[in-house]
Amino acid sequence: MRIVFFCHSLVSDWNHGNAHFLRGIVSELLDRGHEVRVFEPAAGWSVSNLRREHGERPFDDFRRWYPHLRSTEHAPGSPDLARELEGADLVIAHEWNEPELIARLGRLRASGAGFLLLFHDTHHRSVTAPHEMERFDLSGFDGALAFGRAVAEVYRERGWARRVWVWHEAADARVFRPKAAEPEADLVWIGNWGDEERSQELEEFLVRPVRDLGLRAIVHGVRYPEHAVRALRSAGIEYRGWLPNFRAPEVYARHRLTVHVPRRPYAQSLPGIPTIRVFEALACGIPLICSPWRDSESLFGDQDFLVGADGREMTELIRRDLEQRDAARARAVRARVTILRRHTCAHRADELMSICRELGLVEEPAVREVPVGSGEKEEVA
Repeated sequence: MRIVFFCHSLVSDWNHGNAHFLRGIVSELLDRGHEVRVFEPAAGWSVSNLRREHGERPFDDFRRWYPHLRSTEHAPGSPDLARELEGADLVIAHEWNEPELIARLGRLRASGAGFLLLFHDTHHRSVTAPHEMERFDLSGFDGALAFGRAVAEVYRERGWARRVWVWHEAADARVFRPKAAEPEADLVWIGNWGDEERSQELEEFLVRPVRDLGLRAIVHGVRYPEHAVRALRSAGIEYRGWLPNFRAPEVYARHRLTVHVPRRPYAQSLPGIPTIRVFEALACGIPLICSPWRDSESLFGDQDFLVGADGREMTELIRRDLEQRDAARARAVRARVTILRRHTCAHRADELMSICRELGLVEEPAVREVPVGSGEKEEVA
């Protein structure tokens, strides 16, 4: 198949979690023999911020890490759009594209273009900023891919798309796997600040437990205001800024546990959406403890991670994991098995092909083992 993605960015993951999944799913599709092209806007905000803060080195590192991945810059009003899509079987456009581009793609599809056209939503704006989502004209699209059941239900209730499928994010098992390393610190959190969407939660479920337990902890992420950095430092937490996503496995390996502090919309308005960092952390085999979050779609096993109901319980769970390391490691092993059985990019590629067949695009199903990187094969008992 010839597959085309229109994304915000493939090459930059600065405050852009969709790049994690996009890299994994494109790698998987290429490995299956599909022809894949990726378009991203010239000088998008993720690329621009990454270049401003770190220069060209991150882009050189990306090319070394993903030599098989390429993207082409485009403008929403490019006159070459129809030519660029000649011969395409499937086109997927992410929700961080401009409404102008989405409308043009829809008009091409409605005019008889021979490709399937799907919209991909991996954000909480459907409930926090529905007016922004209503700018997208999806009337020409075959349907939408929502990264959780709660988002899919919003699309159905509002009639935004002809059809909607749940297509969760997942871990790229080629990249996210356990690494051997000596512990550097007790706890690590990898996550961005998030426009005050979890500032109170970070204080209660990260800063205070680390301070009260006297732990050595490290935080990676971007867009932290100065007052947030001061709060981290006052608790003895080292703030290290942006981390290339493909470096996360080695960072997890140097810590005894990690935490997940979901943004408020995912904890309250869109339950059941873990975001991609949960899949990635569990794939790396590190014990995980979450602030309140409900797995309403039963994506994980009951004992794959722990949930602290409040700051006091979070502190106790962290203390217990650090003291009972064998039990914490056993839980992490079980969680990784769940990921390899259900939540890799190989699984999501299978789901995408199933959707294509449902829409009349025939593609021979692939029978594959779960890739775990470096040519290794890993059995899941």
